Amino acid sequence: MISIVIPVYNEAELIQQQISLLKQRISKQNYIEEIIVVDGGSKDKTLEIAASIEGIKLVQSEKGRAKQMNAGAKLASQEVLYFLHIDSTPPENFDIYIIEEIKKKNLAGCFCMKFRSNHPWLLLMSWFTKINHKSCRGGDQSLFIKKNVFEEIGGYDETYQIYEDNILIGELYKRNQFTVIQKWITASPRLYHKVGFWKLQWVYIMIYFKKWRGASPNEIYSYFLLKLK
Repeated sequence: MISIVIPVYNEAELIQQQISLLKQRISKQNYIEEIIVVDGGSKDKTLEIAASIEGIKLVQSEKGRAKQMNAGAKLASQEVLYFLHIDSTPPENFDIYIIEEIKKKNLAGCFCMKFRSNHPWLLLMSWFTKINHKSCRGGDQSLFIKKNVFEEIGGYDETYQIYEDNILIGELYKRNQFTVIQKWITASPRLYHKVGFWKLQWVYIMIYFKKWRGASPNEIYSYFLLKLK
């Protein structure tokens, strides 16, 4: 069975719709034991709306996606964790695909990801997510992982306020323990629209380069905040 962990912060406009879509994509066999929503101190009505949604466990945590996802993982009751961003929607029967991989001893992985956009660059970036290489990975693609593997790694590195997904996924690639399910999860391009397609992509490339050059978590986060102003 699977425990889903979803970190949220100020997502009042999205949370009800996205949880509803998520539930619709669970298979008839239903391998989902629980949906854990971890709020990082939202200032809008996210908590109020989340509390009204049937069938979820609502948890509060310090702000920071790594901290929130770790908090959700600690409370998860099942052996398989599935981390999902609130603006990403997995494919139909996603729970079956995850369990099939676990049965094949693939203990961690993600789905291919496409943006809900026809922008040529985002279509190209979506195509690259089919490739099983760590440079093609990102949090919007979601992550399933056996809980014992997650705990062995030490969970998400809470010193990172951005790039935390890539740090954990990098550890999985070191262990040759990562698979890409060739089914499509869809993600919102809202940050690209807000910041600008080319500007945001350049920021992501520079973050990758800075991490490769040995930049600290604080340096990476400061750069990200500066460039998104």
